[in-house]
Amino acid sequence: MTDTDRGRSRDRESGFMSVILIFLFIGVIFIPVGLVTLRASHSAIAHSLALVVEIVKRYDIGCVPKPFRINKVSYIQDDSIPKNCSLSFKVPKYMKAPIDIYYQLDNYYQNHRRYIKSRSYQQLLRGRKYHDTITCHPVEFSNDQHILPWGDREELKVNRKNIAWKSDWEHKFGKNVYPFNFQNGTVIGGGKLKPRIPLSDQEDLIVWMHTSALPSFQKLYGRIEMDLDVDNVVVVHLMNNYNTFSFGGKKKLVLSTTSWLGGKNDFLDLAYVFIGSSSVTVALFITLLHLLSPR
Repeated sequence: MTDTDRGRSRDRESGFMSVILIFLFIGVIFIPVGLVTLRASHSAIAHSLALVVEIVKRYDIGCVPKPFRINKVSYIQDDSIPKNCSLSFKVPKYMKAPIDIYYQLDNYYQNHRRYIKSRSYQQLLRGRKYHDTITCHPVEFSNDQHILPWGDREELKVNRKNIAWKSDWEHKFGKNVYPFNFQNGTVIGGGKLKPRIPLSDQEDLIVWMHTSALPSFQKLYGRIEMDLDVDNVVVVHLMNNYNTFSFGGKKKLVLSTTSWLGGKNDFLDLAYVFIGSSSVTVALFITLLHLLSPR
């Protein structure tokens, strides 16, 4: 073997070792980070005094009176029937304030192309002065008048305050723009906008307008600014208006505390563990392949 051949062999060995070390480095970093953050969302970390506690309760079917459960769609679309409902949450563990309240939708595709396109940023900021409704079809007119805000995505409402991003209500929703002709036609969603309050102050609408990437998602409804002890009972009064029965969706209400990483959400934590484990597996596979079939 010549010196040139030896040099090439060393280069190949160095290249293999570099690839293996890169994958091992990713695994060594990502797996511990994923495990630590996963533990943080389930247990007490550092100086935190409270566990991350999450209570989830589905209410769409439970809030339908038994005589109407044979035809739930007909019930939810009948405006003459009251939709008042009360949910009781029994606190299983001590919950330290602030306690976030979320509403959750399952099997609801906010990231659908047509759904995302059905909005007008200019109208949200400038109001009725902006009349280009081409992107808002089919929800752009009601009783031959423009709807403000228009589009498919504005039809669900909950009413809470202090929940939206400052950048949104300062720069994306007009301070002098008021709802007009909203939900006065055949398309009726889960709630009403307040016609005398500008869009920039209707933070529940602003939260709803953030597109969710997955078909199961939670939107912040508000916060409880007091601690809850074990066996406390929280009663929530709501209106079961929004029709999820037509598309097989589910509605849930969620109470959750937070840790230094936020609420209880395992997606990112498990992603770190998965990526780290995959990297280590690839590194071991390359090493084994190199040992069994050296060049």
